[in-house]
Amino acid sequence: MDHLLHLDRTLDELDPPRWAPPAADATRLVRTVHELRRVPLGALGPADLRTLLSQRVALPYVLPLAVRLLIEDPLLDACFYEGDLLLAAVDAPAAAWDLLPEPGARLRAVITTLPEATVAGLPRGAAEALARFVARSVPPR
Repeated sequence: MDHLLHLDRTLDELDPPRWAPPAADATRLVRTVHELRRVPLGALGPADLRTLLSQRVALPYVLPLAVRLLIEDPLLDACFYEGDLLLAAVDAPAAAWDLLPEPGARLRAVITTLPEATVAGLPRGAAEALARFVARSVPPR
């Protein structure tokens, strides 16, 4: 299924069950994630995607959106630092990527083109995380 076909729909619509409102004493992060589930996919920005990825919310829908941006700008500064969206994406569980072999392959190809000096300039542990993602084998379909 091409998850990018649903850009006019929200995660609450596509990823049931619909979430109940957050508790009154919920943290800002929890409230933000709940709000993002009600935003149409096509309206989610890089920072929104990074938040959803880091919280591992609706990954089959969020990862393809992130890959679409990362193909154009792999070191996109979504919120905190250059490459933060990329690192959030490669940190997604292997099981999520197993469901998305084509976007995973596209992202692996992009990562392999990054200059070594650029990767070395990312936060500590980033080079290893990228190398693990690129080396991850894709299960046969």
